[in-house]
Amino acid sequence: MHAMTLPARGARLQYVERPDPVPGPGEVRVRISACGVCRTDLHVVDGELPNIIYPIVPGHEVVGRIDALGRGVSAGLLGARVGVPWLGSTCGHCPYCREGKENLCDNPVFTGYTRDGGFATHLVADARYCFPLGEHGEDVELAPLLCAGLIGWRSLVMAGHGRKLGIYGFGAAGHIAAQMARWRGRDVYA
Repeated sequence: MHAMTLPARGARLQYVERPDPVPGPGEVRVRISACGVCRTDLHVVDGELPNIIYPIVPGHEVVGRIDALGRGVSAGLLGARVGVPWLGSTCGHCPYCREGKENLCDNPVFTGYTRDGGFATHLVADARYCFPLGEHGEDVELAPLLCAGLIGWRSLVMAGHGRKLGIYGFGAAGHIAAQMARWRGRDVYA
């Protein structure tokens, strides 16, 4: 496989060749067709996040097809087009996970930060945290939905059903949330 690897804090990304990764139990290998670039990826590359274990492959707005399965993963997933988001896995045991608030997990794994991400031809991901995408839409158009789209949608849902929606800031998540809100007939103020 080929990857853009960050070898150390303050270093530049390096184009490297590595052996193809092998999925472990409960994991899948994804052949990547598109990976967006999120501001968080830039924080990783700039060394602004703590506890990065180098080398790391950034990228967490990943779209691709499952091309290998680890033990315990349904054979029906082979060939499926999936998205791999920022939240790569959670512990499942902490109070947040038990309450269905996995995004606040005490022991999370993050794609492109604590586990290799999508600036590569392949990655390994926890099968439970891959989103089935179906066959509609272009891979490059779907990739930003794996981060900004999820954040925007979650924020829109949390905002409730009011007719008027105020958006503070207007990055990728705000941009996508505004489009979803307009599609749902709401007035948007940014």
